[in-house]
Order: sequence, then C-alpha cells, then structure tokens
Amino acid sequence: MLIQLGSMGLLVALLAFCVVWVSSDTNKYRKLVWVTLFLTFDLIMFGAFTRLTDSGLGCPDWPGCYGHSNPLQAHAHISAAQEAMPTGPVTVMKAWIEMTHRYFAMGVGVLIIALMVIAWMRWFKTRKPAATAQRESRFSPWFPTWLFLFVCLQGAFGAWTVTQKLQPVIVTTHLLLGLTLLAMLTWLAARQTRHSPVAAGAGALAKPALAGLLLLVLQIALGGWVSTNYAALACTDFPACHGALVPQMDFANGFTLWRHLGMTADGEFLSFQALTAIHWTHRSFAFVVIAFVVWLACKALRTEGLQNTGRWLLIVVGLQLITGLSTIFLNWPLAIAVAHNGGAAALLLLLVMLNYKTRLAPGVSPILGARPVIADRLNPHP
Repeated sequence: MLIQLGSMGLLVALLAFCVVWVSSDTNKYRKLVWVTLFLTFDLIMFGAFTRLTDSGLGCPDWPGCYGHSNPLQAHAHISAAQEAMPTGPVTVMKAWIEMTHRYFAMGVGVLIIALMVIAWMRWFKTRKPAATAQRESRFSPWFPTWLFLFVCLQGAFGAWTVTQKLQPVIVTTHLLLGLTLLAMLTWLAARQTRHSPVAAGAGALAKPALAGLLLLVLQIALGGWVSTNYAALACTDFPACHGALVPQMDFANGFTLWRHLGMTADGEFLSFQALTAIHWTHRSFAFVVIAFVVWLACKALRTEGLQNTGRWLLIVVGLQLITGLSTIFLNWPLAIAVAHNGGAAALLLLLVMLNYKTRLAPGVSPILGARPVIADRLNPHP
C-alpha cells in the first residue's frame, strides 16, 4: 500500500517536473520553486473543497483507504459504509475526493524534497570561490530544509485530522500550517526572482506590511474556525445578525479549543449561540482587516516598486469581500465558499510578497535572505 501511495505522489510530482523541463526559463530551479508554489496554492483550494464537501473522513483511516491505496480496492468497505449511512461521511465520491487530496499533498511533498536536494547540491558545488558563493547564496539549502521539516509536520497534522475525527482545533491548525507553507514558498520564490528597484520610502511600509500580515493570519484562523465548526450559516442576514448588530452569543463554548466537533468541552451539544459567536467574530474582524489592507495597498500604490503588488491587493480584497457576502446571501454555495478560501490564500501570498519587497528598500535590515536578491538584481550576470 505504501509503495502504491508513494507512486501516486511521484506521478503528481513527475507532471510538475515535466512542466519545468519544457519551460523556456533557463533557471530551472526558480521555475521549480514557482511551480511548487502554484501547486501548493491549488492544494489549499482543493483542501477547502474537501472540507466543504464534508469529505475529510471519506476514508476514515490514514494514509490509505481501509488499508488500501485507492478507493477502487476499498470499494466493498466504502459501499457497506454508504449503504449503512447514505448521508454519512463515507461515500464513494467522498472517498475519491479525500484520496485525491492526499495524492496531491504527497506530490507537493516530493517537490519540496527535490527543492531541498537541488539546493544542497548547488550549495556544495558553488561554495568554494568567494564571488560565486555570494552570487549563489540564494541557493542556501537551509530554507528548503526547513520547508521539508515543515511539510513533515503538516503531514502529521493531516493524519491527526482523520484519526481525531475532524476535531476543530486540529483541522484549523492543519489549515494554518498549509497556509504557512504557502507563505514560506512565496518567500523562497521571491528570493529566486529579480525585482524592480524599490524606492527608499518603501522602508517605511516594512512594519505596517508585517502588521497587515499578522492581522490577516488572525482573520484566516477565525475563518478556519468558522469552517471547521460549520458555522458559515449561523448568521444569514447582513449587516445585522438575527436582526441585531450584537446578537445573543456564547463565546465561552464557541471558542473552547479542546473539544470534539459539534460538542462542548463537557460533552454537550454545541449551542446555536456558540456558532453565532464564531461567525459574528469572524465577520466583525473582517472589516478591521479590510480597512487596514486597503490603506496599506493605497500606500503601496504610491511607492515606486510596490505599485503592482498594491494594485493586486486592492483587487483581491475586493473580491474577497464579495465572496464573503455572497456566502451569506446565496446560502453558502460551494464554488463561492471555495473561492473565498482561495482569496484568503491569495491575500496571504500578496502580503508576504509585499513584506519581502519592502525589505529591498535601501537602509532596511534584511531578513530570511532578502538582501541577496538585491545583489542579484544589481548584478547583470546569472
């Protein structure tokens, strides 16, 4: 079973390697980083689809499906579970959705291993001459190695998501770790890419950009808590909630972390007031995040070297507001709910890129390898 599962992961990675191989980009490592980033973004979107279709337990064991590598081999077990509970968490379709998500995740894992191996090979190859080592410092293997360790941690939480029966705190942590992996890959991709010169005034946005990123992470955590507790329709009117700006809510039980899905810490059923508290908090804090990100994007639009990032921030935050409101007024359609998750990931990517670019400004202290890109940008040689 493990060999068959590994083969599926290798097959997904092989398709990505083919894209890199046929690419006209002469820097294949940089292309591989961007392809891995793209697939990780897609994996997050598909993970949202898996969660929103209630397919997280489509195969109730891990890493296989009833001890097999695919739902075809486990068809008898799945059919028996579906017959016993037709609307339950185990159906043929949900099993395929869950296993496809796992195949996709294994493929991304293989790509990250490849990034780590290539980085170590380049590092040992170019570290002897001082000038060459400086030019190749963006191939430092330490960051890809941290990526590999991080993806192992993410895989462990993926397993716990299943074995702990979708416990909200585990599922939300799994989501946050996936988005952190996306952020790390974005930073690595930024290191490999030549950027336009950034005005000295961009340094003044370094701290606000970091604050905006932290606010977004908190909002994503709140959104993940809404999704994992199935509280998206706890308020179906807007701007009021159940006809009041501040409805009756149960914050204590709603935000108790260590409890089973749909239950309080005492084992009672979670009240509707608790679900309302979860939804209302995410909705209310969204306006704080939107206001700050819009202000930050407007500042970026007036700063040389940051205009394109600022423009995309405004576009994505506008779309995110539209999809968020649409999930309420249109009764949570699946496609829009998945798009709302994707919008959050896109905002995270853009804010990470903005943080990177502000640290290219003269006089700003570099972090996590931002400075080598400046040297690379000023050096016309590959």
